[in-house]
Amino acid sequence: MPKLVKAGRTFSDALLSQYRQVGDPAADAVIDRLAAEGGREALGELMRWLGDTRRHLAHSPELPPVVQGFFMRHNQLPAWANIRQMEQGMRFFQQHTSAIALTLGCYSLPYCYAGADGARVLWLSERIHRDTRKRLEETGEWIFTVTKKSAWESGEAVERTLRVRLMHAAIRYFTLHSGQWDMAWGYPVNQEDMCGTSGAFSYIVIRGLRKAGIPATEAEEEAYLHLINVVGSLMGVADELLPRNLREAFHLDRAIAQRQFRPSEPGQGLTRSLLAALEEAAPAPLRNLPAAQMRFFLGDELADDLGIPAVPLEKRLVGLASALPVFRFL
Repeated sequence: MPKLVKAGRTFSDALLSQYRQVGDPAADAVIDRLAAEGGREALGELMRWLGDTRRHLAHSPELPPVVQGFFMRHNQLPAWANIRQMEQGMRFFQQHTSAIALTLGCYSLPYCYAGADGARVLWLSERIHRDTRKRLEETGEWIFTVTKKSAWESGEAVERTLRVRLMHAAIRYFTLHSGQWDMAWGYPVNQEDMCGTSGAFSYIVIRGLRKAGIPATEAEEEAYLHLINVVGSLMGVADELLPRNLREAFHLDRAIAQRQFRPSEPGQGLTRSLLAALEEAAPAPLRNLPAAQMRFFLGDELADDLGIPAVPLEKRLVGLASALPVFRFL
């Protein structure tokens, strides 16, 4: 019997251009209100609260009412979330944790940096290239939280995601008021870049596992895509930009790549910082392995755009990477 090909949406330039000028209105309203009432000092205090994951912010009486209200309004899953499919996606992650961690570090993250205008925000904020290891650890902690069933049952997965969402809104505010941003690049941390990042954590992970020869059923892949879509919705990505199946994910990824991928100084700088952090974690004889792994996943053309060193000899060792504790902090 021939395989049924699922119908899916495509994502036009007009649609993505429209969303490139949109941030996250709900989260942005919180940051604007805090800035209006308490200035940068209030925003700095919020960032410290958001970064302290030992606190349960939704129940912290010292939080400004506008922040408490945000957590209360947005702590529900989207109506289309399928709990069973989410749980299947979590099991898929648990079965392939090491390979997915490797894929995130050596494929998903540099893939995001290939988007030239989106990379500018990360470069200007200095959060990643000034303390890359800490940012990677934070990302790893968040990923491991949203892929645990117990974290969803306790509400931790939702709260952690809403923390990141407000951090993005604060970065958006500071970028807009930095005097260094050109709106020709789009709104900072805009919807196109947000959905592209969500895709890097879902569809690009799936594509990376396929490249690595790790078998998976279509149902498992789509369950993982669905799980990260739920996370993306909580993160403020418009539902219209969340792919409902792998075919749509393919079309969305291709559309964004054609629009945004090109060599850029911020993209290359972020990639250098990422490589340095990964190489520092690798055993001395295999310091070139992260660059080889990136080239294996990205392909030479995209790797050249990102300034990743050519290490052809180490390509023969790429298969060893998932067996090494190279990316333990992811």
